[in-house]
Amino acid sequence: MTSATDAAASTRPTNRGFAAPLKQASRALQRILSLDDFEHAARRRLPRPIYGYIAGAAEDNRSLQENRAAFHDYALTTRVLVDVSRRTQSVELFGKTYASPFGIAPMGLSALSAYRGDIVQARAARAAGIPMVLSGSSLIRLEDVFEAAPDAWFQAYVPGDAARIDALLDRVRATGCRTLVVTVDIPVAGNRENNVRSGFSTPLRPSLRLAYDGITRPQWLVGTFARTLLRHGMPHFENSFAERGAPILSANVLRDFSARDHLDWSHLERIRRRWKGVLIVKGILSAQDAVLARDRGADGIVVSNHGGRQLDGAVAPLRVLPGIVAAVGDLPVMMDGGIRRGTDVVKALALGAKLVFVGRPFNYAASVAGEAGVTHAINLLRDEVDRNMAMLGVSQCAGLDPAVLYRR
Repeated sequence: MTSATDAAASTRPTNRGFAAPLKQASRALQRILSLDDFEHAARRRLPRPIYGYIAGAAEDNRSLQENRAAFHDYALTTRVLVDVSRRTQSVELFGKTYASPFGIAPMGLSALSAYRGDIVQARAARAAGIPMVLSGSSLIRLEDVFEAAPDAWFQAYVPGDAARIDALLDRVRATGCRTLVVTVDIPVAGNRENNVRSGFSTPLRPSLRLAYDGITRPQWLVGTFARTLLRHGMPHFENSFAERGAPILSANVLRDFSARDHLDWSHLERIRRRWKGVLIVKGILSAQDAVLARDRGADGIVVSNHGGRQLDGAVAPLRVLPGIVAAVGDLPVMMDGGIRRGTDVVKALALGAKLVFVGRPFNYAASVAGEAGVTHAINLLRDEVDRNMAMLGVSQCAGLDPAVLYRR
C-alpha cells in the first residue's frame, strides 16, 4: 500500500520544514504565519452573517472559549540530545497511513464562505495525505466531492426516521465512501444567538441588511456567491438526506431537521448492520457513552462538543479525553475542539488521541485563498508539529505520551 506520506512527498521542500516557500505563495498568504491569521483575513473578506456563522457558537460562547483554555492547563517538558533526524509525524488509522496526525473537521455551508469550499478542502487534504470529513450540512452534492477526493470521509446528521436513514446510507455507499462519521450530539439545534445577532439564518432570508453586507464585500460577492450562482445555480442543502434539501436563500422555505430527538442507541445498531465500512461516532463527551458506542459496533469515536455550537457550558473535549481513552481500551479515539497550534496537536496526542480534527481555520483559509489557502494552513500546522516533536525529543507520534506534559 502506498502511504499518504509518500503521496504527499511532492508537496514538501528539500529542507526539514514542510511549508512551501513563501515566494511561491500569493502576497496574501505571505502575511499569514499561523492559523489564527486566517481568521483575521477572513473577517475582512466575508459578509458579517457568513463570518458570524463560522466564528460563533452557542449562547455566551463559554464552551468555545473553554475549548481553547483547556490546552493552557498543560505545559510541555522537553528532552534534549536525542537524535530526532529521522522523525515522522505519520500515523496509521483504520488500515491507512496519514501523513500527519490531524485532519479537516466537517463544516457545514463551506461552499458559502469559499467557492466550491468543500471540494477545495477535500482536494487540499488529499494532496497533503490527511483526512477530510464532508459535512452532512454541505451545499455541494457528496457525489461531486467524492469524485474529486474519493478517500474523503462523510459525516451524517441522520434523520429520526429509519427508512430515511437507510436511504441516506445507500446513497453514501454508492459514492464508494469507506468511512462514515455519525454525529450524535444534535437532538435539537443549539441556541445560536450569535447567528441572530449577525443576521444569519438557515436558509438565509433576503433583506436589505443581507444585500448591504454582500455589496460591501465585493470579493466574496463576485468570487464566491455570484460565481456559484452563474455556474451551479442556487446552492441547496444537498446531503442531509437521500433527497435534496432546502435552498440556502429563501424567504419562506424552512430547513428540515427531521425529529432527531427520536434517535437512540438502537438507531446506531441499525446503522452498524447496514454500513459495512468504517463507522465512527462523533460528539462523545462521557466515558459511559464511549463504551456504549464501542459495544454497539463503532470502529472509532470523536470526542467533541461540536465546537461549542450545541450546549454552552459543555466540557472541553481535551479535559475528558484521557478518561474516555482509558474506558474504551484499544478503540481509536479522535478529538476536535480548539486546536490552533502544533502544540495543541501534540498535547492531544499525548493524552491519548490517535488523530485530531481542525475546523474553523480551514474554512477561513478556503475563504481567503481557496485550495492554496487550505494547503498553506495544512503546511503551517504540519511544520509546527514537526518542530515541536524535534524539541520534545520525539521521533514518532507514538512517542507522545503523558510524560511530555506538565499539568499546571
